[in-house]
Amino acid sequence: MQEERRNKVKAAKDEVLGSETVFEKIKSRTPWIFGNTFRKPKILFPDIKKPRMGIPLPGKSIAVIGVYIILFLLQTGIVYLVFREVPALGSYQDGSPRFLYPDINESFIIEGVVASIFIFMCSIGFILLYQASKFVYNKSVAVRYLVVGILLILASFFTLQAMISIKLGNKLFNV
Repeated sequence: MQEERRNKVKAAKDEVLGSETVFEKIKSRTPWIFGNTFRKPKILFPDIKKPRMGIPLPGKSIAVIGVYIILFLLQTGIVYLVFREVPALGSYQDGSPRFLYPDINESFIIEGVVASIFIFMCSIGFILLYQASKFVYNKSVAVRYLVVGILLILASFFTLQAMISIKLGNKLFNV
C-alpha cells in the first residue's frame, strides 16, 4: 500500500516538469557522492563552560529613563542657555513678569523648560499609542491608552502652537 503511494507520488513528480528540488536533481545526477541515503552527521559538542566574570548591569528601564532625561535636557536648550546666559524671566515696563520672549529667535529659560515639558508630553503620548497596539485582545485597555495618548499629543501640539503665535505677536484667540 505504501509502495503504491510512493510510486504515485514519484510518478506525479516526474510528470510535472521542474518540480524536483535542487537536492533531488544533484542526487539523481551524482549517485556516487551521496549514495542511496543522505543523513546529517551527528556531532557531539563538549559541554565546556567558560568562567565568566559578570558586572551587574542596570535594567532596561533605568537606561530608558536616562535617555529621557538626556532628551529632556537637550530639548530645553541647555547648551544654548549655558553659552548665552539668558535671563530666567523677563518683565514688562510696569514690572509684571514676562514668560515668553517677544522674538522668535530668543527665549527665556522658563520658556525653554515649558516647551520641553510639552514636547516630552507629546512623546509620552506617542509611547502610549505604541503601548495600545500591544493590547489587541483587551479592547478597553487599548482604547484607554489610545484616548490618553491622542489627548496628550493634541494638548501639547496646540499649547506649543499657542506659544509660537504669542511669540510672533498674534492674539491667541483673535478676540
